[in-house]
Amino acid sequence: MRGRIGTTMVALVISLGPAGSSVAAAQDVPSSSAPPAPSPAIRALSAIASDFRNVAAVDNALIAGVGAALALAMHPEDNDITRRAQANEPLEEAFDGGSVLGDGWLQVGAAMGTYAIGRFTSNLRAQAVGAELCRAQLLNGVMTSALKASFSRTRPDGSQHSFPSGHASAAFASATILQREFGWKIGAPLYAAASYVAASRLSENKHYASDVIFGSAVGIIAGRSVSIGSGANRFAVVPVPLHGGAAVTFTRVTTP
Repeated sequence: MRGRIGTTMVALVISLGPAGSSVAAAQDVPSSSAPPAPSPAIRALSAIASDFRNVAAVDNALIAGVGAALALAMHPEDNDITRRAQANEPLEEAFDGGSVLGDGWLQVGAAMGTYAIGRFTSNLRAQAVGAELCRAQLLNGVMTSALKASFSRTRPDGSQHSFPSGHASAAFASATILQREFGWKIGAPLYAAASYVAASRLSENKHYASDVIFGSAVGIIAGRSVSIGSGANRFAVVPVPLHGGAAVTFTRVTTP
């Protein structure tokens, strides 16, 4: 994902109004004696600042560590995997849709569309979810663009900014938001779609396996950072030491 998405999203999210407000807060009516409520722009900026702080959460650090470890393990096979995927014509045709589905502008448009529908229909839940999707794409765009600029890895086709995959990160960011809001009945197919997007970048000769693996981790971190404390289908990630290695457990955290 290019840096312009991150810049554009700043303007988009600020214009959304109560992006970081909860549904309950949206229903509150301040009394005449209460201090004036912050402007929509101030509330949006406050929510965005909170999202960036949440990136440093312990669970997110674990996800980043697992993603980095898997990417490093895959790195020696990067060229061979991408070459074989790109040379397989039926596979390449089957994954053609991933380029469109994971495009940053499509992800941003879907997020804004969700919010707009919520406003038009006065559906506060849709507004809240749409705002979270927009904030997730903003956070994801900034993180992905910063990493691309820092590593400046050459793509398999010779162009620039391969690591990490912006298509993979954008798709996984949206999937994470919706899974945490609506549970695995919605989340499972969306994660499958995000995996399809990630795999398509190999057959399109745009990325290496390590690019899409870490890009997926970045997207999950972005979605979790925005949705921390929201939804009723959250999972705690806990490392567990084992004899000769380690494991990671996922424990469902229910809202009282």
